[in-house]
Amino acid sequence: QVHLVESGGGLVQAGGSLRLSCAASGRSFSTYAMGWFRQAPGKEREFVAAVTWRPTSTNYADSVKGRFAISGDNAKNTVYLQMNSLKPEDTAVYYCAAATRKYYSASAYRTNNAYDYWGQGTQVTVSS
Repeated sequence: QVHLVESGGGLVQAGGSLRLSCAASGRSFSTYAMGWFRQAPGKEREFVAAVTWRPTSTNYADSVKGRFAISGDNAKNTVYLQMNSLKPEDTAVYYCAAATRKYYSASAYRTNNAYDYWGQGTQVTVSS
């Protein structure tokens, strides 16, 4: 069984920074991509960022481009999300996800259905 565990969430003032981490544990598996999604109260889960391997490339939602940076280690199935210049509208539960299927279009990894494993989520709250 595979488990993804997020950490690094918390409460921060607007303009501040947080760094989320996600690590996989359990049986060995290979990923083609790992991503971050978020869900605010009363809203649907939305794509935040993804990193694909071989070759490495990144993809961001327009709402976080220029403020967030995703990085990771393919060999360790770990992924990070550096969040800068945080805004109150970034408040949400942030979920880490891992994809074991290869899609030739990077845009496929912007959707929930591309991912096979999900973490339990970590709360990020940005106060104004």
